[in-house]
Amino acid sequence: MKCRKLLIFFLLALPVAAMAQYAPAAGQAGTTAIYKDSTAFIGWAVSCKVTRGFINIADTTETYTQGDSTSNRTFFGIAENAVGKPDGMTDVVSLGDGGTAVLTFAHPITNGPGPDFAVFENGFPAQTPPYGDYLELAFVEVSTNGKRFVRFPSVSLTQDTLQIDGFGQLNPEKIHNLAGKYVVNYGTPFDLKDIADSTGIDIDSINYVRIVDVVGDIDPAYARYDSRGNIINDPWPSPYWTGGFDLNAVGVIHEKSQPTGVFVWRKSKYGFRIYPNPTDKQAVIKNGNVGSESFRFAVYSLGGETVTREITAKKTYYLNTSGWPNGIYVLKIQLGHKIVVKKLIVSH
Repeated sequence: MKCRKLLIFFLLALPVAAMAQYAPAAGQAGTTAIYKDSTAFIGWAVSCKVTRGFINIADTTETYTQGDSTSNRTFFGIAENAVGKPDGMTDVVSLGDGGTAVLTFAHPITNGPGPDFAVFENGFPAQTPPYGDYLELAFVEVSTNGKRFVRFPSVSLTQDTLQIDGFGQLNPEKIHNLAGKYVVNYGTPFDLKDIADSTGIDIDSINYVRIVDVVGDIDPAYARYDSRGNIINDPWPSPYWTGGFDLNAVGVIHEKSQPTGVFVWRKSKYGFRIYPNPTDKQAVIKNGNVGSESFRFAVYSLGGETVTREITAKKTYYLNTSGWPNGIYVLKIQLGHKIVVKKLIVSH
């Protein structure tokens, strides 16, 4: 009996952080992961501005070459990849060490019951022991006016004595309120009530979401810390053009109600068709929206280079792709303040 009492005393005396566990990986009982096709989502980000980070913050002279591009900062994907609904592993923009992305929405996000929005990254289940997940993490901040940002209180209980290498694994149960907790196609939810006591912000009118890569280096010279003062350890370094947090999308669950008559532009109501897709020599952009208003569009390679851009009032536009290399392209269409981003595959 005495031994049992000593054991109970020892367990009670352990720091709470050492014992705490959070929601498990996507697909497991008790997970908070939200699948991209969930009916919980009523909208997606409509714009994204990215400030790229270094591929290696500890050696800012280190560069990476991909094709004709060489840089000491990440350059995979384009900001528009984070607009709209997530579409797989390559539908991302890589932020690099400490890089940031600021996203806006058709209508303000508001505080409702449960989570109010979710952030998507392209992590994946590991194929080698100990069979955790390959995850890259980021802080999440929100703002009403675009000037005053408030960071969600994050927790990282991953050990911080041994650096997780660039292809290492994380346990989602050790992570809370950090974007990237879940694998590709599963959003990490955020509840605005977690910052209800913050000043200079209206949690019923959030117009901006900022994503900030955590770096992941445990060296105090470059480390980033959670809300409890723990060093955040995640796969590092990843000195490639794809380094750092790979932002996939931000989905809205609760938005501020709009006056009667205001049109909410949903994915299912974009009014544009692109076909055939994949295409060979020509793709058709069909504008099914009422009226003759001109729309603009641009096509980007996955490396971020502009392939073409046009403004047209045609209801049916024929896009010549005959001279384009085979591959995946990003098609961004803008009609007034409405934006749609689609993938276009060229295969000759």
